Amino acid sequence: MSLGKVARAANISANHLSEKFKQVTGVNFVEYVARTRFEKARALLHQRDLRVSEIAFAVGFQSLSQFNRVFKRLAGKSPSAYRAAPRKVAAVGE
Repeated sequence: MSLGKVARAANISANHLSEKFKQVTGVNFVEYVARTRFEKARALLHQRDLRVSEIAFAVGFQSLSQFNRVFKRLAGKSPSAYRAAPRKVAAVGE
């Protein structure tokens, strides 16, 4: 999904879409897409039967290096390190 393709589908300019998108959401289009893909990938990393590369492509990243870079920026660690880290178990009542 690219800004240009969405703009063409909506029959408006990419610049106009970008400006309006940021006004409404508070974040630019590219960052929104990256965060959405990151959240989906984060959930999928709990499934140990999926390889990191499979997850990267399944959520829409074009390359594994792009996925690793975005994931590390948003999570503070690589996808592999995130997967290996112990998870907090929610206490009863939380």
